[in-house]
Amino acid sequence: VQLVESGGESVQAGGSLRLSCDTSGYTFSRGCAAWFRQAPGKEREGVASIYRGNSNYADSVKGRFTISRDSAKKTVFLQMNSLKPEDSGMYYCAPDCRLGAVNVNSVAYWGQGTQVTVS
Repeated sequence: VQLVESGGESVQAGGSLRLSCDTSGYTFSRGCAAWFRQAPGKEREGVASIYRGNSNYADSVKGRFTISRDSAKKTVFLQMNSLKPEDSGMYYCAPDCRLGAVNVNSVAYWGQGTQVTVS
């Protein structure tokens, strides 16, 4: 399984970004996909997950972030609007369903992440 995240960059508060996660070796349409983020000195946390047609969000991003999936292209997206400085961090996608803090070792596959900086 390979996961390649992209789309992160530096933006001003209130701005928007769209992250992409390209996958190989894993069919997201059959299982969970989630976006996680990790700020320096903090635990990695799931912020959005999708399983088949159902999506769930952490309270901190609810109403601002949208997770979606293009099964044909094996890509998972995270649309992030109304960004806040506290949204800054490294963002990862993973074949997982959990929200909130996770033990990094409890997830089988991680990509290299994409950096989001909101100022």
